[in-house]
Amino acid sequence: MRADAEALDIRDVAANWVNAEVLASGIEARIASLADLAHAPLFFGRLDYGTSDPSHPNPSQRPETSKASGTSKGPAASGHSFYIGRRHVHDADGDPMVIDWRAPVSQPFYRASKKDPQDVTLRRRFGYTGGELTAYEDEHLSDQGEAERTSALLQAEIERPRVGPMRDIVATIQPEQDEIVRAGLEGTVCVQGAPGTGKTAVGLHRVAYLLYAHRERLTRTGTLVVGPNDSFLRYIEQVLPALGEVEARQTTVEDLVARPDVPVRGVDSAEAARIKGDARMAEVLRRAVRCGVRPLPGEPCVVVRGSRRWRVPAHEIEEVVRELLERDMRYGAARDALPQRIAHAVLLRMEQAGEAPDDRVQDAVARNTAVKAVVKEVWPAVDPAKLVLRLLSDPDFLAEQAEGVLSEEEQRAVLWEKPARGVKSAKWSAADVVLVDEAADLVQRTPSLGHVVLDEAQDLSAMQYRAVGRRCSTGSATVLGDLAQGTTPWATESWETALEHLGKPGAVVEELTEGFRVPRDVIAYASRLLPSIAPALTPATSVRESPGDFSVRRAPTADDGGDALAELVVGACREALEREGSVGLIAAASRLPAVTGALRAAGLDFLAPGQETSADARLTLVPATLAKGLEYDYVVLDEPAAIVADEPDLRTGLRRLYVSLTRAVSGLAVVHAEPLPAALTAEPARREAPAGVAWEGGASADAASTSPPVRGRIVHSRPQR
Repeated sequence: MRADAEALDIRDVAANWVNAEVLASGIEARIASLADLAHAPLFFGRLDYGTSDPSHPNPSQRPETSKASGTSKGPAASGHSFYIGRRHVHDADGDPMVIDWRAPVSQPFYRASKKDPQDVTLRRRFGYTGGELTAYEDEHLSDQGEAERTSALLQAEIERPRVGPMRDIVATIQPEQDEIVRAGLEGTVCVQGAPGTGKTAVGLHRVAYLLYAHRERLTRTGTLVVGPNDSFLRYIEQVLPALGEVEARQTTVEDLVARPDVPVRGVDSAEAARIKGDARMAEVLRRAVRCGVRPLPGEPCVVVRGSRRWRVPAHEIEEVVRELLERDMRYGAARDALPQRIAHAVLLRMEQAGEAPDDRVQDAVARNTAVKAVVKEVWPAVDPAKLVLRLLSDPDFLAEQAEGVLSEEEQRAVLWEKPARGVKSAKWSAADVVLVDEAADLVQRTPSLGHVVLDEAQDLSAMQYRAVGRRCSTGSATVLGDLAQGTTPWATESWETALEHLGKPGAVVEELTEGFRVPRDVIAYASRLLPSIAPALTPATSVRESPGDFSVRRAPTADDGGDALAELVVGACREALEREGSVGLIAAASRLPAVTGALRAAGLDFLAPGQETSADARLTLVPATLAKGLEYDYVVLDEPAAIVADEPDLRTGLRRLYVSLTRAVSGLAVVHAEPLPAALTAEPARREAPAGVAWEGGASADAASTSPPVRGRIVHSRPQR
């Protein structure tokens, strides 16, 4: 199929060079989407549909082209078998060999069960090792005598070691995930997902599905994936190309609103950033933009055409201005409409005088020097960056626009200590750029995309939600996040509020609580923090049986051991590196110099987040502030108390710790010298250890945390398989 695309010659079919460029671009995209990925098999399943006709041919026979397009179910599928894969594959004659996983005929692969077989008699799953077919597993859905069982291949795929960038889950999508993936384009979906429930993968596969189901529309309007940081985007960047989709753009909120004339060079205090991100700032900016509209002096507007002069009195122009303000149009659109309205008033006078002007005359009058002078005087142009600069630099101007909206203390918090001389010299912060983006939209409408995926959305401020919402004002969105992982001072407390700021108040909120990534005992341990950080959320469960690689190890304090904590961290990393898969060492920012020194002294090579792992370097040193959204087979968590202490308040610190604890896919080692945060050792949570967990020597969690500084650790026993 790739060779056929490469062999296409457009010279004989293109009418001109423009068409040739368009066709060439389309062919290049087609070739890119057909890239052969060595370790991504083209098919991973098979469906055999039954037939009520006893004379029907063998159901495993090859379907006819007209019946196996994969675009519909029903009689066309009856009696046939279909191989399900990441993309549609046909042979040299154009007959289908593999059906795209997104086609309607493929849906039962994810949703069919013995209770609801959906006309499927046999579902076969294929297992691969390094791209080589090594196993298969059958489920006879029409055989009620066959016992229900958990798919061993499905379990093996979920537990396969994570090395390198995030991979797709197209072979393991669960029924509740598939419902979200295949939700319609018109509606916005919000997914509240606990760690390891696959919410990011669901969002990316939803993009792939929508691009398949609404190709023409989304190719025209565009799709966008918004992530929390560049490390996260590098981690997920291969998922959509592996599914044959190369058109979706990926960015962060900061890059989404970035402007070349407003470079980010400053950092706000937590309080200033919180207020600048508050939804009330939208009203302050709206007032600031509109305050430039001024009344016209008493003189009329006089338009000279030939030997005639046409006068439009000031009071009539004021009525037009008042009407435009009441219509609440965007500032720039209203400014463009004003000269046309004045010109229309002139045309009425011309008609009354017996002339017969047309649209060309109206356009000429609108461009008349006198009319342009009136517009400049009454409705001056607004530069968004200069407006925000004045707002943050001029206390009197801010007080006037924020009266009744922000308190005096809040106004002082957002004002710059040292006013900038101009836009280029100002030390803009990330929150300031969002304000400029809001002001720009008040002046001129921001273009809208067809669909936007917003991941880790719980950390966005109200103004950031508005910035993203502007990009899908006429489209839809998929919002992904976990309220328990909100680690910013302005983190949202409810999805209903967040969706209102996004401009999608009627969106459906789905909750995923069954985990497929974090081991059962690890998620149970991390869930001890939920009563302190998100008491309304349902604790997550996990389908993964932990291999038992979970320990909480305490080192002597500095007074009694000096480098004991560093030795314990290095030792835990060495143990993890002896196993297959990626290893992440997560530490507080304040601890990075000490941890880095310990790793280098021990001769351990390590990477930064987003760097590709290799056989020689599988250990990644991750600041706790960048851990969100990432995953590693084995995690060594350094000093939980330091992670909590680095944050401005206890709740945010505990949420940061919750994020860090839930990055492990196969094993977790928590290493500490300081006492663990009380929320991890709270009385209600420590009366019963999680399943498969035992305290060494029968000691309680409290004893492990408060006993004299002697070497000891909490040992998690290996559960029976």
